[in-house]
Order: sequence, then structure tokens, then C-alpha cells
Amino acid sequence: MAYVVGEACIKCKYTDCVEVCPVDCFYEGENMLVIHPDECIDCGVCEPECPAEAIKPDTEAEAAEKWGELNREYSAMWPNITRKKDAPADADSWKEVGNKFAEHFSANPGEGN
Repeated sequence: MAYVVGEACIKCKYTDCVEVCPVDCFYEGENMLVIHPDECIDCGVCEPECPAEAIKPDTEAEAAEKWGELNREYSAMWPNITRKKDAPADADSWKEVGNKFAEHFSANPGEGN
């Protein structure tokens, strides 16, 4: 089992989760983060740290089906992120927005660190 980052992260991209991860398994896209499922040790410390509640265990049906493969795919392409960064200035305004994947997902990599 591992954790995955879902739609709620898009355009919010808080990095509080990165700071507590003991194995540095987060990868940064232009407007969201993902978790490498083979690196995640299922400790769960990241889940309560996410202000957008975007991190879920892959045992949840939607998390596994929709987001598991996306996390696997993009964690292989995006740079690793191991330190907390400032969230986008408008992050709070995106927390409750729906349908973010279809309308706002970017496959472009982030900067990493």
C-alpha cells in the first residue's frame, strides 16, 4: 500500500507534506505534487499535513483507480522535491474548486529542489 496525491492538489500545491516525508517520495509538477508509489513506505505522516486533503491511501477506490497510475507516471518524469516551498499566492482560493484535473492539470514539471 502507498499514498497518492489527488485532484485537490492541483493549483494548490501546498508542500507541507514534503517536509514531513521520511523517504523523500514526492515529485513536483508545475501545479501539483505526486508520490512515487514504489518509494512510499505507507507511514501516513503526509496525509494529515495536507491543507487541501489531497493525499489519500491507495486502498480507497478512487485514489487507486484514477490517481495511482497518474502518481506512478508523473513521479518518473518530474523532479524530486524534499523541502517545503511557499504555496502559490492564490492556493486557498483553489481548495474548493471542482473538476480541476480536466480544466487545470499541467503535465509540465516543476522546479524540484
